[in-house]
Amino acid sequence: MTPPRQKVPYPKPATTFSGQVRKMRSRGLVVTDIEEAEFYLAQINYYRLAAYCLPFEQDHASHTFTPGTSFSDVLNLYVFDREFRLLLLDAIERIEVSVRTQMAYHLSHNHGTAHPHLKPDLFHDPLAYGHSISRLASEVRSSKEEFIRHLTTKYQELLPPIWAVVELMTMGQLSKWFSNIRRRKDRQAISQIYHLDEQVMTSFCEHLALVRNHAAHHSRLWNRDFTKTMKLPRSAPPSLLASLAMLPDTDRRLRKLYNTLTTITYLMDTIAPGNNWKMRLKHMLATHNIDTSRMGFPTDWSTRPVWV
Repeated sequence: MTPPRQKVPYPKPATTFSGQVRKMRSRGLVVTDIEEAEFYLAQINYYRLAAYCLPFEQDHASHTFTPGTSFSDVLNLYVFDREFRLLLLDAIERIEVSVRTQMAYHLSHNHGTAHPHLKPDLFHDPLAYGHSISRLASEVRSSKEEFIRHLTTKYQELLPPIWAVVELMTMGQLSKWFSNIRRRKDRQAISQIYHLDEQVMTSFCEHLALVRNHAAHHSRLWNRDFTKTMKLPRSAPPSLLASLAMLPDTDRRLRKLYNTLTTITYLMDTIAPGNNWKMRLKHMLATHNIDTSRMGFPTDWSTRPVWV
């Protein structure tokens, strides 16, 4: 067995903003306005901005830049990613609200109760159910929403009805409740609203919760690899099937966001017909001159049905 590597003290001192600019210039970055570069580095952590330097490096070991790369090129990529996160959150909010609505509707009507979430037998994993119901009860207790206070004060049930409590669920909590529904018939009733199989919808909700967390916590999304990917459908509307990148499981491009964005675009067209979300994304990609291949986009993506 290999012995653990001995740790050493961190050797690098803190660097001033002007020193950070000098370091970038010494590596070949073109900085035409030093004062402006120092200003941006005072607002954006150098360590954070360094992630957006990677595609412009000709040698990662020395961090030297490809000749002609400017500070504006790096900043443009950073600004794109920030705007991209906000655009993604806009779509995820709409999808989350829609799935909340459908889950509350179908569970309450299918089982003839306003409180299906208080029936453990409707969920297949008792440990996951126990964690979810405890988390939900905590959210209800700490909620400042007037409608929650009214329902908990007036009625005797342990928790408000499902159409009220779903409004307190995050995307992550919602995906856990959805995936734990015991009857496939119930999951399928919800998924069919989107013309998707319940296994695909379950997988997508779990993946979307991860993407949403990265976006909400201001993490880099451009060029990110996701370890938890969505399940690709075998049966779905032809426009979606023809637009997804159907690749071997070992293909690293599946970890990128192309299939996620394609499915989001499809769902947005389903739940909000006439929306301009995909046009906003296409405009953003063009305005910032983004190399979409680094996000897993196929070369012909813009001509595929969902994107037209």
